[in-house]
Amino acid sequence: MNALVISDLRRVYRAHTGVIKRKVKEVVAVDGISFEVGEGELFGMLGPNGAGKTTTVKMLTTLLIPTGGRASVLGYDIVKDESKVREHIGFIFGGERGLYWRLSGYDNLRYFASLYRVDPAVSKTRIPYLLDLVGLSGRGDEKVEGYSRGMKQRLHVARTLLHNPDVLFLDEPTIGLDPVGARELRQVVRNLQAENKTILLTTHYMFEADALCDRIAVIDKGKIVALDTPAGLKKHVQDLSVIEIEVFGLRSEALEKIRTESYVDTVSLENRDQRQALMIHSPRGAEAVPDIMAQLDGHRVGRVSVREPTLEDAYIRLVGGTHE
Repeated sequence: MNALVISDLRRVYRAHTGVIKRKVKEVVAVDGISFEVGEGELFGMLGPNGAGKTTTVKMLTTLLIPTGGRASVLGYDIVKDESKVREHIGFIFGGERGLYWRLSGYDNLRYFASLYRVDPAVSKTRIPYLLDLVGLSGRGDEKVEGYSRGMKQRLHVARTLLHNPDVLFLDEPTIGLDPVGARELRQVVRNLQAENKTILLTTHYMFEADALCDRIAVIDKGKIVALDTPAGLKKHVQDLSVIEIEVFGLRSEALEKIRTESYVDTVSLENRDQRQALMIHSPRGAEAVPDIMAQLDGHRVGRVSVREPTLEDAYIRLVGGTHE
């Protein structure tokens, strides 16, 4: 059985522009997406800012009403059966909001358990179990104001699990966390999957999606441009090699010239302190390096390397790959 069934889901916003002559402009945030998520599956949504990931999650969690299309959670329609949907889902978002900092972790969970109408006898045993599940065993009596950001985020997870939901929506849960905190939270997600929870995860982080997800939908400008396993998505770039070149003060005309070369598939540019990393996808691999270096004549160039493509490279190819 599929836990989530999404069919032609749409969401259109109305935005106002202008000061004196105000105009109404329609913005399509989600543009007719369709997919299914099986019970116990960890399904990822990967895409740039503004792609429609969070809007999709808000519709599936009944926080927004769709403009068109249909969706169901465990067979319950997200519009007609919203109260039933809410009984079976949990929603975890990135950030530190939603906790009472002057209370202990344990008291936070006890308070939210009462809001979820969890039987006190059940919460008495469930709260210690959840604190252990998220790695906060022994820290529950401490005030939340003394928690690290990663600990607060893990307490968010425990709070969401109080009523034991079957389906979890994780909207960029590791955003803003340091590497250690993000790693710890990813382990919590793995623990949840081991409990056969159905999880929909949105993220910007390619490594996170690659490491955690059974399948990934790449979404761009409100549309799903690819849907496959991480290994399947990598096949989109199996014909390419990635040439990475450190450049200092790259001139825009040189970048544009490289982009137009017949042996170049996609180009991306990352700023790294005082230098830039120019990443070029090319089917010619190392053979293309001399031609590229000729285009960079007059530039100060650092390290040059050629490597096999990753999920991030597949993502760049799928969403256009010309971001600077």
